[in-house]
Amino acid sequence: MLNRYPLWKNLLIVLVLAVGVIYAAPNLYPDDYAVQVTGASSATPIDDRILERAKRALETEGLTSTASELESNGALLRFRSSDEQLRAQEAIKRGLGDDYVTALNLAPTTPDWLTSIGAGPMKLGLDLRGGVHFLMEVDMVAAVKQRLDVYVSEIKTKLRSERIRYRAITHNEDGSLNVKFSDAEARDAGQTLLRREYSEFQIAAEDADGESFLNINLTEAKIREIEDYAIKQNLTTIRNRVNELGVAEPLVQRQGRNRIVVQLPGVQDTAAAKRILGKTANLEFRLEARPDESRANTETFEFRDERSRPATIEKDIIITGSSVANAQANFDENGMPQVSITLDGNGGRMMNRVTRNAVKRRMAVLFIEHKTRTRYEMVEGVEQEIRTPYVEKKIISLATIQTALGNQFRITGLDGAGEASELALLLRAGALAAPIYFVEERTVGPSLGQQNIELGVTSVQIGFALVLVFMLVFYRVFGIVANVALSLNLVMLVAAMSMLSATLTLPGIAGIVLTVGMAVDANVLIFSRIKEELKNGLPPQSAIHAGYERAFSTIFDANLTTLLVAVILFAVGTGPVKGFAVTLSLGIITSMFTAIMVTRSLVNLIYGGREIKRLSIGGGV
Repeated sequence: MLNRYPLWKNLLIVLVLAVGVIYAAPNLYPDDYAVQVTGASSATPIDDRILERAKRALETEGLTSTASELESNGALLRFRSSDEQLRAQEAIKRGLGDDYVTALNLAPTTPDWLTSIGAGPMKLGLDLRGGVHFLMEVDMVAAVKQRLDVYVSEIKTKLRSERIRYRAITHNEDGSLNVKFSDAEARDAGQTLLRREYSEFQIAAEDADGESFLNINLTEAKIREIEDYAIKQNLTTIRNRVNELGVAEPLVQRQGRNRIVVQLPGVQDTAAAKRILGKTANLEFRLEARPDESRANTETFEFRDERSRPATIEKDIIITGSSVANAQANFDENGMPQVSITLDGNGGRMMNRVTRNAVKRRMAVLFIEHKTRTRYEMVEGVEQEIRTPYVEKKIISLATIQTALGNQFRITGLDGAGEASELALLLRAGALAAPIYFVEERTVGPSLGQQNIELGVTSVQIGFALVLVFMLVFYRVFGIVANVALSLNLVMLVAAMSMLSATLTLPGIAGIVLTVGMAVDANVLIFSRIKEELKNGLPPQSAIHAGYERAFSTIFDANLTTLLVAVILFAVGTGPVKGFAVTLSLGIITSMFTAIMVTRSLVNLIYGGREIKRLSIGGGV
């Protein structure tokens, strides 16, 4: 019988639509403003005691959270507005201190029964949702000092290779180096060597208290070069870390001479993002000092586990974390966390050259973090936050070298799988060239302005309403069918974007508007074909069947060519262009389903399987 779908096909359509409605539903639940609390280290636990401390800190400022909860990665406290959120972050930060990270967040309110089946709201880009904004400042003084540390090792090596006797190399408070020699003759030989090897040095010979010195300063051009390299390297590293976090369409760019702006749209774990982005963690590999070695050439450090006795190691650095080409977190044969490291070519050669002459000696792995201590002081009657940077260096491993090491080896002695995973991420992303500190943190409003967003949404609503009226007036009952299918098409499109974690941007809204037009276009072709068949004398049932069958090839060809263009846009475009292409592609697929199968099913339910003399399709038919 004409125009009757089998039961299985109707059930399949209902099932697909039901799944679409369920997975689109999370978008009806707006996010809460929230503050997330995690440990400054991934090994620092967050429990009920810490949550209570955070609540007491809020009470001192006259604030209360609407809800609070413990999560696997920290604690989350929800608030009514962004103003309360900002005030709460400052209060909690002050109450918990520097051992904990407090970060702004937008917490989902999706019901548990939806999240249990993997349903969640679609991601919104910065131009629609905004996100978290970090303004970070690179410590240029530390960048220059770190480069001077490298020069110290190089100068020592060159002086030894030329058999020039020196006593010590020290840093001066003004950022210069002071090289102390055994006599004036050695000093003059050293000056000749260093001037020949280093054009970036300004070298001055000095004599004081019967001692011979060289005072070394970097040229202004070299200092600017170091600072420029530091900001560029930090930009690259932060971009790599953001990529490791899997953030959709982030913004990472330089601002001024020494600052970096990071904007992360729709980030859920902002505390982890803040901890990883700002963490200046690096490794140094050094040999343990021999018992008879001079104290001037050694340093003593504690272990991170605080259970072992301090160890004395050499000042000379074999390699640093910057020589790491790859790092993966895994477990050793005893089930303990470790990081498997692969060095680059130069790092592997340096490691092999040192360790082949140090078999049976112990090598220390020094973990270095740049941190800040925060205190609050009254300055001219106004309480101000004072941040004091400091460097923490502790040993995480001190193992005996059994054989010469090469490009691959393992690091053990870590505080759990979380720290191993985080260290591997930081090493893969690359070391920061200089310490970086958070100057400002806030939630970001839509970059194109709320008014533009409202106009974009309004354009969809007006276009949708006009199409509904047009279809109802011109095609009557068939117009109602098309309008139902069009509404379902928007639901299916939102569901598809939510399920695929696609990011909706303002250009994506333009794609939705275009999808609305294309979905109706398919129905217009079908309904026009039905009217044409009726005018040619076909009975109503045959006209419906012929209209859908004969219009299908035209609709399919038109949508296929548009889909190919959308795929090309996605392949070659970036940012907003990709957002438009994704929305358009998904809209074409969902509109083919709703404009053909769903409308055909509805028409079959209304007209199929019975005798009819007239169709309510407009145009006097």
